[in-house]
Amino acid sequence: MTTPQLLIATVEPDGQQFDAFDDTPLLLSMEMGGIDWPSSCRNGNCRTCLGMLQEGTVRYDMEWPGLSAEEKQEGYFLPCVAYPCSKLTIVRSP
Repeated sequence: MTTPQLLIATVEPDGQQFDAFDDTPLLLSMEMGGIDWPSSCRNGNCRTCLGMLQEGTVRYDMEWPGLSAEEKQEGYFLPCVAYPCSKLTIVRSP
């Protein structure tokens, strides 16, 4: 068993930071860090939590979350089912 890696994530434009472990969905890490982020289904389908990666990478444990290939290429992600792979800078989707 490996020890979870602690990563730092920043929410822009206000610069709020939170701890993100690589074995925990980002939405849960945000909530534990006091970040107010919209959410609903928590399983990658409703897209309420949709955000944009400005820096860093995430992974998914599911085959395909509720994003199109184009959205993934553009940096959109679903924090309810995304796991951090690096330091992150994220913004809420408009």
